[in-house]
Formats: sequence, C-alpha cells, structure tokens
Amino acid sequence: MAQENKSNPKNKPKFGSYWIYIVSILVIFGISYFNGGSFNSLPKISTSELQEYLQNGDIQKVLIISNNQTAKIYLTEEALEKDVHKKVAEKNLLSNKAADPKYQVKFGDLQNFENGIKETIKENNLDTYVDFDREDNPILDLIFSILPFVIFIGIWLYLMRRMSGGGAGGAGGQIFNIGKSKAKLFDEKNDTKVTFKDVAGLEGAKEEVQEIVEFLKNPDKYTSLGGKIPKGALLVGPPGTGKTLLAKAVAGEAKVPFFSLSGSDFVEMFVGVGASRVRDLFKQAKDKSPSIIFIDEIDAIGRARGKNNITGSNDERENTLNQLLTEMDGFGTNTNVIVLAATNRADVLDKALMRAGRFDRQIYVDLPDLRERKEIFEVHLKPIKTSEKLDVDFLAKQTPGFSGADIANVCNEAALIAARKEKKAVNKQDFLDAVDRIVGGLEKKNKIITQEEKKTIAYHEAGHATVSWMLEHAAPLVKVTIVPRGQSLGAAWYLPEERLIVRPEQMLDEMCATMGGRAAEKVIFNKISTGALSDLEKVTKQARAMVTIYGLNEELGNITYYDSSGQSDYGFSKPYSEDTAQKIDTEISKIIENQYQRAIGLLNEHKDKLIELAERLLEKEVIFKDDLEKIFGKRPFEKEPLNGIESNKDTQVVEKENADSPKEEENTDNTVA
Repeated sequence: MAQENKSNPKNKPKFGSYWIYIVSILVIFGISYFNGGSFNSLPKISTSELQEYLQNGDIQKVLIISNNQTAKIYLTEEALEKDVHKKVAEKNLLSNKAADPKYQVKFGDLQNFENGIKETIKENNLDTYVDFDREDNPILDLIFSILPFVIFIGIWLYLMRRMSGGGAGGAGGQIFNIGKSKAKLFDEKNDTKVTFKDVAGLEGAKEEVQEIVEFLKNPDKYTSLGGKIPKGALLVGPPGTGKTLLAKAVAGEAKVPFFSLSGSDFVEMFVGVGASRVRDLFKQAKDKSPSIIFIDEIDAIGRARGKNNITGSNDERENTLNQLLTEMDGFGTNTNVIVLAATNRADVLDKALMRAGRFDRQIYVDLPDLRERKEIFEVHLKPIKTSEKLDVDFLAKQTPGFSGADIANVCNEAALIAARKEKKAVNKQDFLDAVDRIVGGLEKKNKIITQEEKKTIAYHEAGHATVSWMLEHAAPLVKVTIVPRGQSLGAAWYLPEERLIVRPEQMLDEMCATMGGRAAEKVIFNKISTGALSDLEKVTKQARAMVTIYGLNEELGNITYYDSSGQSDYGFSKPYSEDTAQKIDTEISKIIENQYQRAIGLLNEHKDKLIELAERLLEKEVIFKDDLEKIFGKRPFEKEPLNGIESNKDTQVVEKENADSPKEEENTDNTVA
C-alpha cells in the first residue's frame, strides 16, 4: 500500500506560485550565508588568547569590524609554522596565506578592547598594527533597500483587491478587473433549479413572465411574424412578495444562463467603474445569449436624474444609469437578451428607463389574496411536521395583508414555538401564537405595571372593543389583551375586511373605533393619558388622507395633492397655499374630533356594558369574541360570506379554541417612556 501511495500521481506535490516564493527566499538566504561564509567559518579565540599571541609576536594585524563587535586576526608567516597554529594553517590550503585572517575575536566595549591591544603592542615593542573596517553584505543591503517599496506595493494591491470585490479568481477580484461585472452567473444545468411550481400564488404575474419564457425557448415563433422580443420587464411590488423568486423561476423554466446582481453592485468609489461594469455585463450576456439579466433593487442606480444633484457635480450614479440606458436600447432585435429588474420604488425611477423599448412591460406583484395565501402556506408547510387536523384555509383567513415572506416567517416561528414547548408536531395554536408574536411582539408578562395603570389599560382596550362592536363598518374584533406585548401595554386585534375600495363611512367608522380607547378613559375617569399615541397617529394619517389624497372632504372638494411620480418628495414647497394649508389642518381636526365625540356618545349609551367588559378583561387579561357576545349579544352587522370566503361556522371554531389573530393591530403604546 505504501508503494502504491508513493507511485500515485495524486500524492505528488503540485507546482504552484508558492514554490516560486519559497525558492526565491532560499536563494536569497543562501547567497547571504555563503557571502559571509569565510568570515563566519573562522575559529574563535578569547581575548586572553589574543593577548598571548600578541606577546609572542604571532599577530601581524588586528582588523576591528566596528559594526558587529568582532575583530579579525592576521598571523605572520613565522607564526604559521608554529605547532600552536598548525590547525588553522592546514584548515584551508587555499587560504594558507598571511594575507588572510585566521582567527576571530568577539569583544564587548570597543574602546577598552582597542586600548588593551595598543598597550600590549607598546609594552612589547611589536610591529603589529590595528586597523578598522565595516562588514557589509551587498545582497542584504539590496534587499533592505527595496523591502519598504515591496511592502508598500503589496499593501496597496491587497487594499485594492478588497475594495474591488474579493477573490482573485472572480471578476473584479484583482485591481485590473475592477471594471468587470460582478454579476453571479447561474448555469442552466446546475444552478437554476427554481421553476414556476415553486412559486405559489402570483398567478397574474406568472402569466406575464411565461410569455417571456416562450420568447427565450422559441424566439423564431415571434420573430418570423415580424415581432420583436421584449427588451425588458420590470417587476414592481411591496417587499417580500416574491419578485426575486419569480425572476429565478423564469430562468429555471427557460433553461438559459441567468446573470443576477443588485443595483448597488454597479456602485464603486472609482469614477467610471459603474459604466464599465454595465458594459461588461451586457457583453457577457450577449456572448451567452439567449440569456437573462436580473437587476434586483434597480432603484439604487435608476433614480431619476438631476433630483438630488444639489452640488452640480458630475454624479457617478447618473453616468452608470446613462450607460444602462444606452445598453438596453443598443443591442439588436435578435440578440435574445432580456433584462428583468425588481423594485418596490417604481415612482422614483427615471422616465427614460421606464419607456417602451427598454422596460416594455411592468408586472405588478401585489400582496397575495386569500387563495394565494393558501397556496403559499402549502409550499412553506411541506418541510414542517404539522398535525393532521391543521386547516390551511383557516390559516390563510387569519393572515390578511401578509406577504409571502411574512407567511414563511409565520411557518418558521410556529415550528420554533412548537419545539420550545417540546411538541412532536406543529398545531393550529402554534401558528396563531406565531402570528401574535410577529404582529404584536413578544409577551412581557413580568413588566411592572401598577394597579391603576392596569385598570386604565383595561378600560382603554374595552373602549376599542365596545365601539367597534357597535359600528357597522368597523373591522370585526378577534381578541383583546392587556398583557404587555412588544412596545404595547395592551392590544386589540381585528380581522379587517379585504377591500379594494373604501368609502367615507367605512373610514369614519374605523376612526371612531380607534378613538374608542381615549373616549373610554374620558367617560370612566374623566381624564385622558398618553397611552393613545398610536391611535392618534393612525387617525391623523387617515384624516389627512381623506382630505389631501382621496378628495373625500366637502370643504376642499374633489382635489388631491398626491403625486404618484414621487416628484413632490424632492420639493421644498407645498403644492398649496397657506390659506389652503390652514383649511386642511382645520378639516383634519374637525374629522377627528367628530369621531371622538361620536365614540364618547356610544360609550355613554353602553356604559354599564363597557364596565362589565373591562372588569372581565381585568380578571382574564385576554378575552375573545365569545366574551363580547355574552355581554352585548350577537353583533347586529353580520355580513354574508364573500364568494364563500368567510363563514360563521369557521368563526365559531376559532372562538372555541380561544385563538385568532389578524394582520392589523389596534394597540395602546407605552408612550410615557
């Protein structure tokens, strides 16, 4: 076996650049050693032996090397014939001359050593003379002279490599490749394993991008009729909705090379690097066509030009954008390169980037609806051990407004909660606890709260519950708690209706329910507190939206000051006069105060039931919909199921299990701190 290992070529050392470094270092040290070999190989004698040889007249010259505290001893020709020096005379026949040193002496203090030799010479009237010299090594001198420059250049190259992207093997890894594209190439045979089956929901977006896949698979089908392949498609939508995943699925379905990078990868500290990387990226994509270029968060380089250029200087980001515009509209019609980009800030993108011929299509990736949330849950529940009774439809109903990333987080959090409780499988309650944890934050049962504060919080939350129960368009209540959670001292959860349009009466009812907390404090204690900060923030935003955005105020009429292009974000002046600003402030305050007084009136009318609900909340700390039904009776505004989505039977199941939680939260924040 040993012989096989020796003969195995895999076990032989491989030649690499490190061997060059090792051999160079050995050569330098070898030259240095042999250069001083004649000196280092001289026999050493003590100072007493030196004095003895001096007194005997054996020494012709003492050469003191001042820079290494050593002296070379030269013998006379007569001394070389003596037996005492016979060994050094025979040691090297080539050096058997009086002109060569035969001994060396190490000394301490130079002055004392020199004085001792001179005194001995004077006392014995010798012909020996003392000389001085320095021992120099030209090789080492050369090395030490160029070493600082080598170290400086090495440090500079190292810093350039780090700033330009890391590894020496990849593009941009060396200083000479800093202008190369940093895009990661996903090979169609190995890396792009994601297909449309892995993307749950997003049916409308998938239909749009499937046509792009057909373009890449069979371009002749479209070009033969005179059509042109789209240059690009822009995926727009809120964070976490699956824009990047959808782009990967396009590459996986089309079986083509997929260049992936983010908008910030073009940004560099050196001028002109961004534009150079854009050119190199499109060159690589053309060489591997048909291919896909995916630029995530394109708003990093695609923002509208000239908006933030206050200094008037040449902006490197604008140069990069200009090069991107040129490349997208520059390649021919049959290069089969399609650019996909994703952003959640399409309003700030440059108009030249959005025009037809660059991004021909804008695909909006919206938050998932009920059916799509069910599909997303089914995808993320595959690796999780769940109980057999888990109802996916129920989970989808309890998560309105959740994105795909939020649902993935819910599934993971539910598994962690079940593992923390040492369960064998994840059940419905774990998922509901996970939603509560994500929406409201972590429970803080050990938070120190006085009895008076706890009573105030209980009546505050009971006020929310009472008012929302009595209003037709308020969101159905699910759960009320006075257990501190996250930054809240108490919270009320609602299951908001999924609406596409909202009417004024619906917004006013929601504002009235939101003001129910502060109204309850006023009705019961005749005092108000700082605990309604989040309520006031919410109703102020809603009232301002009614007046300035949606045109739902009679005083200002059908007018909006909303700018969908994002231009107003960079303006220094308001788009209305001071008189109009005063009217807006007056109308916002009037709307909020009217709903506040409306909430006070409702609570005065049902004050006895409010007190009973608050007392039960103080006793239980957490109450559910069935507790309100015992006090108030059935809610008078029960709605018919919408396309079979909602049913009273499902709601009853939720109530019996004492668990339910929606996305939208009405809470009382700890604003005193």
